[in-house]
Amino acid sequence: MGRAFEYRKAAKMKRWGHMSRVFPKLGKLITIAAKEGGPDPDMNPKLRQAILNAKAENMPKDNIDAAIKRATSKDAADMVEIVYEGKGPHGVLCVVECATDNTTRTVANVRSYFNKNGGSLVPTGSLEFMFTRKAVFQIELPASMDKDELELELIDAGLEEIDESEDGVFLYTDWTAYGTMHEALESRKINIIKANLQRFANNPVSFTDEEMASIEAFLDKVEDDEDVQAVYTNIG
Repeated sequence: MGRAFEYRKAAKMKRWGHMSRVFPKLGKLITIAAKEGGPDPDMNPKLRQAILNAKAENMPKDNIDAAIKRATSKDAADMVEIVYEGKGPHGVLCVVECATDNTTRTVANVRSYFNKNGGSLVPTGSLEFMFTRKAVFQIELPASMDKDELELELIDAGLEEIDESEDGVFLYTDWTAYGTMHEALESRKINIIKANLQRFANNPVSFTDEEMASIEAFLDKVEDDEDVQAVYTNIG
């Protein structure tokens, strides 16, 4: 597969390197997980993983604790996860995943980014068939185990592919096998550095350098929005 990171990883990580942007986004996911399954990470796998992902981005413990506390506060706003789909400049297809306490604000903002850049939102579900959802786990490969051995160990848990590179070891499964794989790794005491659901374009498209310049400027605007968690495209 060779796609442990999307081709835009370097640009995305540069943008997300600003702590004022990444921590609020991670905090929202922690709050949502705590509100859904309770504030105890030992009893809430989704929260446990959200915390691990936050720690992988060096989010301070105080920020993590504050995000959990917000979920149990009487004054806490209801946070929801919502997905928007659209066509951006030069016809690039986009799936925008958001976490928000105000869907009216969020859809207005996201729609404006598309409209101002020659694109538009499309009805939810219109682009679903253009992308495949995968569960992606970044792990620490045990010193006593090689990649082939690990692959045999995890096939029954839904493993589809292992990608080992200088960035680390990544496991891919169908998104429905997220829980099964998570349990399999934890039961084997394999350290999970990060884990999430990602979308991969079924038919990636190439764009010219000139087109990419305007597409990147558009994606910067979308990803900078505090309600936007991730943007997936069909860029090849």
